[in-house]
Amino acid sequence: MSITVLLFSLLSVGAIISAITLITRRNPVSAAMSLIVHFFTLAGMYLTLQAQFIAIIQILVYAGAIMVLVVFVIMLLNIGKEENIHEKFNIRTTLSLGMAVLLVSQFLILFLGNPTGMNALHDNSLQIGSTQGIGTVLFTEYLFPFEAISLLLLAAIVGALYLAKRKSDT
Repeated sequence: MSITVLLFSLLSVGAIISAITLITRRNPVSAAMSLIVHFFTLAGMYLTLQAQFIAIIQILVYAGAIMVLVVFVIMLLNIGKEENIHEKFNIRTTLSLGMAVLLVSQFLILFLGNPTGMNALHDNSLQIGSTQGIGTVLFTEYLFPFEAISLLLLAAIVGALYLAKRKSDT
C-alpha cells in the first residue's frame, strides 16, 4: 500500500468522523466548526488525487466564504435553549438505519473487492483538477468565453461602482 493510498484512507476516515460529529452536535456553532474540518479533509483528499485547483477552491469558497456566511446566519438567528425531545424508535428511524447499514456494506464490498481500484485510473484522468491542466484548457480551447466572461464581470463591477457612487452623491 502506497503512502498516497494510506493518506487518502486516513483523510477519508477523518471526513467520515467530522461528518458524524457535524450531525450529532446540538450546538450550531460547534456543528459549523465540524463542517469546516470536513471541508479541510475533503481538500486534503483532493490533494492526494492531484487536484490542486479543486482543493484550493474547496478551502477558499466553502471553508472560507460559505462558512463565514453560515456562522453569521447562526449568530443572527439567536437560537435559545432547545427543548429535550425524545423521539421513539419509529419506522423512519428504522429505515434510515437500514439504509445507512446498506450504504456502508456496499462501500466495504467495493473496497474489499478491489482494493487497488485507485491504481486503475488512467494518468490523463488525474490531470483534470490540476492547475496546469485547467490553465491549459482555459487559455487554449476556452479563451474567447473566458475573455467574454471577464468583460461581463468588469462591466458588472463598473456598474455597481457607478450605482454606489450615484446613491452616495444624493
